[in-house]
Amino acid sequence: MISESSAPKPLVANEGIKSASRHLRGNLKAEFADASTPNVSADSEQLIKFHGTYIQDDRDQRIALKKAGKDKAWMFMLRVRLPGGKATPKQWLVLDELASQYQFPSLRLTTRQTFQFHGVLKGQMKPLVQRLHSILLDAIAACGDVNRNVMAPVNPEQSPVQELVYQDAKGWSDYALPKSRAYHEIFLDEELVAGGEPEQEPMYGDTYLPRKFKTGFAVPPSNDVDVYSQDLGFIAVIENGQLAGYDVTVGGGLGMSHGNEETFPRIADTLGFITRDQVNAVGHAVITTQRDHGDRTNRKHARLKYTIADRGIEWFKAEVEKRSGVTFGAPRAGKFTTIQDQHGWHQNADGTWFYGLHILSGRIIDREGWMMKTALREIAQLLEGTRGDFRLTPSQNLTISGVTPELKAKVDAILAKYGLEKENERSGLRLNALSCVALPTCGLALAESERALPDIVAKFETVLDECGLRHDAISLRITGCPNGCARPYLAEIGFVGKAPNKYALYLGAAYQGTRLNRLVAPSITIDDAVKLLAPVIKRYALERQPGEKFGDFCERAILPQDATFHAVGTGGLVPPAAPKPSAPAA
Repeated sequence: MISESSAPKPLVANEGIKSASRHLRGNLKAEFADASTPNVSADSEQLIKFHGTYIQDDRDQRIALKKAGKDKAWMFMLRVRLPGGKATPKQWLVLDELASQYQFPSLRLTTRQTFQFHGVLKGQMKPLVQRLHSILLDAIAACGDVNRNVMAPVNPEQSPVQELVYQDAKGWSDYALPKSRAYHEIFLDEELVAGGEPEQEPMYGDTYLPRKFKTGFAVPPSNDVDVYSQDLGFIAVIENGQLAGYDVTVGGGLGMSHGNEETFPRIADTLGFITRDQVNAVGHAVITTQRDHGDRTNRKHARLKYTIADRGIEWFKAEVEKRSGVTFGAPRAGKFTTIQDQHGWHQNADGTWFYGLHILSGRIIDREGWMMKTALREIAQLLEGTRGDFRLTPSQNLTISGVTPELKAKVDAILAKYGLEKENERSGLRLNALSCVALPTCGLALAESERALPDIVAKFETVLDECGLRHDAISLRITGCPNGCARPYLAEIGFVGKAPNKYALYLGAAYQGTRLNRLVAPSITIDDAVKLLAPVIKRYALERQPGEKFGDFCERAILPQDATFHAVGTGGLVPPAAPKPSAPAA
């Protein structure tokens, strides 16, 4: 617990930048209009995150450019706000067209159910945002110290309950948007009206939140959104086929820093049950409590998880109840059993169909022999003007949704034309694998992630095939740094970038996302990790109990609670040697 009497510490620089920004305006309008520079100032670099964008550079070119005495190859990443991951065919076609115009001509599906554009030059930013605006999309609050893209059930048409959950998630997303019109002034040429009422941020205040904030809505038995990794989670309570309300969770978060024990991943606590009409009031109370009590002196200690870890969940619950006027009931939600997306064809309650398409790492691009971008463009053209649309999943996959029976065969024909129906005929490991972008665009990456994942999965598939486990669902996730964008600490096998070609290896999370994994090797190559885990996988095939998942087997048989394990050679994981008994006293 923290001491209220502790001497105050100085605020981090970001707090001053936000305070002086006039509600996120800063000098951004002038800087984006300045064609003489390829980037923006350091202060503006912090503010643009609130408008859905980060400045990056092509790290593949860094060394050559430096040797030539040239500046970095500056560019921007823009993330779309897309609550629940829903996009119409018209929106898809425009997004596809836009993606072809940039240095990295692809659409990237993120682990938060939205799109990212990579390789956008500074002069392209304003036209990009304006084109998104023309199809009713934006990037407001997709990044920054605010509530970010809200995650929700992928196909609400599957049942009336899922439709209601989607509507509640969309409602919370809209409610939690910043009120500032800065985005519209900077990118859409909206004029600030003189003499009007002063602009206010009634929920966020002038300095917004201490750090980013993430929300997810989950419908058991699927924990596809990894609800326990969210700052704020709503777990649907279904009784007699009706949506009774939600169990509320708080304090999840997976980012950490290597070698800093004061930073750590954390799964959320459950506050209790609320009814549907209380969602926004409770969410408002959670955000304002974090706004007023989160750490603004240390950004590595500024997430909600640290506020709760420091002050205690009972204090936090009492504060939320006081601010919201809501008294939490006893938790009532059902159990989670899976995280895997539904692949292939499935029928909705309304008679339409959806097709779940696996896309490793969510990268939609045309390559020789793999024309994913072209295929999805043709499907969007087919669905335009119909009930059909696209849904992005939390696992970087896609569903082609709302397909009428008469169009189902035509969608099948396009998938077969480009060989994409085979994407779902993959190993259980591949269908449950995630990666962050990492190199060459992410400035924080310490090691490869997306570009390394195909080879990593293939190496493990060889072992799985030998053990007869090819179709077993095992979660594997990899990130290029410890910030955890692909949620590696909730993977049964987790790789976290440490240095070029070196990773921290984690093992033993619960497959359904209810238990964190544990560090078993602080720095290891992928090849050594495969050698290390091959005997463990073979033991799992031979010794697992009925229905036991790989992570649970590791927790039971490989990682006992009272032992610290070390990676040793190629013989698998072994416990440290028992200490020698001390000599008897003289």
